[in-house]
Amino acid sequence: MSDYRYITATIEDGVATITLNRPESLNALMPEMLDEVVEAVYAVPEQGARAIILTGAGRGFCSGTDLDAKRGGLPKDVGAILEHHYNPALEKIMDAPLPMVAAVHGAVAGIGCSLALACDFVVAARSSYFLQAFINIGLVPDGGATWMLPRLIGRARAIEMMMLGERVPAEKAESWGLIHKCVDDEELGSQARALALRLSQAPTVALGLIRKGVTQAMEFTFPQTLAMERRNQRDAGHSADFAEGVQAFLTKRPATFEGQ
Repeated sequence: MSDYRYITATIEDGVATITLNRPESLNALMPEMLDEVVEAVYAVPEQGARAIILTGAGRGFCSGTDLDAKRGGLPKDVGAILEHHYNPALEKIMDAPLPMVAAVHGAVAGIGCSLALACDFVVAARSSYFLQAFINIGLVPDGGATWMLPRLIGRARAIEMMMLGERVPAEKAESWGLIHKCVDDEELGSQARALALRLSQAPTVALGLIRKGVTQAMEFTFPQTLAMERRNQRDAGHSADFAEGVQAFLTKRPATFEGQ
């Protein structure tokens, strides 16, 4: 794996673990840090990974954008950072070919919340919380939050999170349908890894097409969605994993998918 300054990346048993690694700042996000996340997300498939866990070092997943003036802080034109770094990076993460599991603890705030929700599954420690903190400093939600949140939890709850700027505990986030699962803190690593291992043994081509297809279908008309499904099914049908899945079904044995 490449050497990174702000993250770490490891691979074991087909699962890549990408860790935000600025614990002294609760993994406050900087453009360079998010750029490294994207680089790793697209590098690990070439190293044999078939699923990704995204997590954070130290006491929290991510406290949001780094506001510390000593480390650059934010310019008055915050939109410029979004245009040149955060927005392209999040688009690439949403379009990545491998299934992604966010394993979060502590603060999941600001654009850190958007980063977690860009993954396919969010497994959260019971002590963690989700926070749209922008209103508390006079900004508006970004990182795709105004697109994601209403679709995940409805307009009323999205407005509540964004306009009141209050913490949403992990248990409430699970009950709202914001995340996949809330687990005891000591079980976070094992639960997230078990899920990622399961995904790593599934047909990778189909999983990649599903994650892209669901995002597209949220904007498409019904006829457009049918056409998209036809294209994706054609691609999946040409995969070796499809041939293996059919053969396993016919011979009544478990399929062994290779991710091809």
